[in-house]
Amino acid sequence: MTEIDQPLDLNHQYALDRDCTTLSRHVLQQLQSFSPEAQDLSALMNRIALAAKLVARRLTRAGLVEDALGFTGRTNVQGESVKKMDVFANQVFISAFEQSGLVCRLASEEMDNPYYIPDNCSIGRYTLLYDPIDGSSNVDINLNVGSIFAIRRQEGEEPYSSEDLLQDGHKQIAVGYILYGPSTMLVYSIGHGVHAFTLDPSLGEFILSSENIRIPDHGPVYSVNEGNFWQWEESIRNYIRYVHRHEGYTARYSGALVGDIHRILFQGGVFLYPGTVKKPEGKLRLLYESAPLAFLIEQAGGKASTGTQSILDVVPEKLHARTPLIIGSKEDVALVESFIQEHNREQQEREILTSKG
Repeated sequence: MTEIDQPLDLNHQYALDRDCTTLSRHVLQQLQSFSPEAQDLSALMNRIALAAKLVARRLTRAGLVEDALGFTGRTNVQGESVKKMDVFANQVFISAFEQSGLVCRLASEEMDNPYYIPDNCSIGRYTLLYDPIDGSSNVDINLNVGSIFAIRRQEGEEPYSSEDLLQDGHKQIAVGYILYGPSTMLVYSIGHGVHAFTLDPSLGEFILSSENIRIPDHGPVYSVNEGNFWQWEESIRNYIRYVHRHEGYTARYSGALVGDIHRILFQGGVFLYPGTVKKPEGKLRLLYESAPLAFLIEQAGGKASTGTQSILDVVPEKLHARTPLIIGSKEDVALVESFIQEHNREQQEREILTSKG
C-alpha cells in the first residue's frame, strides 16, 4: 500500500474537520438551520469578521502609517479624547455594513446618534451596537486592545428612532468581542454557548479554536484599577482589603476591558469597574460594553452585576447610559455582591438609628 493509499488516522481527520470550521459555518451549525434568520446571522457575523480583519491589519502597521497613532483633538459624546484609531475603526464597521442589506442602523460610543443606512432600512431588520476600539489608550504603546459588539432586532414601525434600543440586555441576539493581540481572536455567542475563533492570516479566515467555553466557578484573578481605591464606596474598598489579606488571589489589570475579560473567561476570577462616590453610575457604557459582555459571560456559566442588579436586567434611560460592572466567575461576583449588601445593610441600620434620635 502506498502512502497515498493509506487511510488517514483519527487525529488527522479531526485536524482536517477542525480546520474547516469557519465562523459562518459555525453559526449555521449552532442554529441547526438554514432558515432566513440563520443565514442573516451568519452574514452579520461575516461582516463583523471582515471589520475585525481590517482593524487588525491597521493595528499591525500602526507605527508605520500616517494618522494611526495619537489623538484627533476631538472629544466624543462622553467628553473623552478621541484617538485616531477610534475614528478609523468606527468607520470600518460602518463601511463593512453599508452594503450588507441587513443593518438599518449602527450605534457606537464614538457617535452622538445612531448612523442610519437609508438603503437598508426598508429591508434591514437588525441594529449593530459596538465599541470600535476598547482600551484605545493602549494603541500608542502596542498593548492589547479589542472591539465589542452586539446585535439586536429592529423593533417598531419608525425606522429612524432609537427608542427600541432602550431595553434590557436579554433583547440581544448575538454578542461578542474581538481581541487584537499576538493573534487576533473573535469570541461570540448567539445564545448557544460561547465559542472562540482565531484568525489564520494565511487563509484570511477565522477558524474555530475553542468551543463551548465554560468559565470556572471561581478563579484567582481580580482585575480592577486600584488607583481609584479612595474614590470608591467603602464596600468595594472592603472587598479589596479582603483579597489583600487572603492567599490565592492575583491582581491583573491591563487597561483594556476586552483583554481582562478574555483572561477571566478562560482562567476564572472577577473584573470590577465600580462607580465612584462622585459618579455612582460608573464609566462603562451599558449598550456597547457591559450588556454584550454580560450576555457572553453568562452564556459561559458566569455572572454579571452592577453590584445590586443583574446587568442583563438593567434598562437604559438613554443611548449612552453608563453602569458599574462586576463580571466573571459566579462565586467571585457573588463575593463582591456580599460586601455591597453588607455595607448597604449597615448603612440602613445607621439611618434607622439616626432617625430614631
